[in-house]
Amino acid sequence: MNSNEKGNVAELKIAAAAADLGISVLRPMTEHGRYDLVFEVGDQFLKVQCKWGALRNGVIRANLAGCRVSPTQGYIRSTYDASEIDVIAIYVGELERCYAIPIDAINARTAVHLRIDPPKNGQRGAINWAADYEFGAVAQLAERRAGSA
Repeated sequence: MNSNEKGNVAELKIAAAAADLGISVLRPMTEHGRYDLVFEVGDQFLKVQCKWGALRNGVIRANLAGCRVSPTQGYIRSTYDASEIDVIAIYVGELERCYAIPIDAINARTAVHLRIDPPKNGQRGAINWAADYEFGAVAQLAERRAGSA
């Protein structure tokens, strides 16, 4: 699949997983906004950016940066921040699983890495475990977001 097809699949799988959890899913009527979906969780609306995650050597990697060339500004690399979205949702085709990460945990990063397997070098600190962001806990994101705001 090309990157556009992967993005389409990720968005559909993430929307279906949210619906399976009883979360109302809204979709913008126009394209090319900074978020792909909106989840209605309790009395909050969360703006969600959907990404495809690739599994390599026990680590899920999702690119978060966008790149474009501007005739006046040259090469521009963009990231996401809390003013644009609330959640990065990642679909991993190899695992057929979705993960949801609050934007506060990855603000302005160009990629996110979620570890499935323990590191071979014995590292213990600074690890983002995929299990901590499994999609079943997405209903808790509104609570986490409210608490950090």
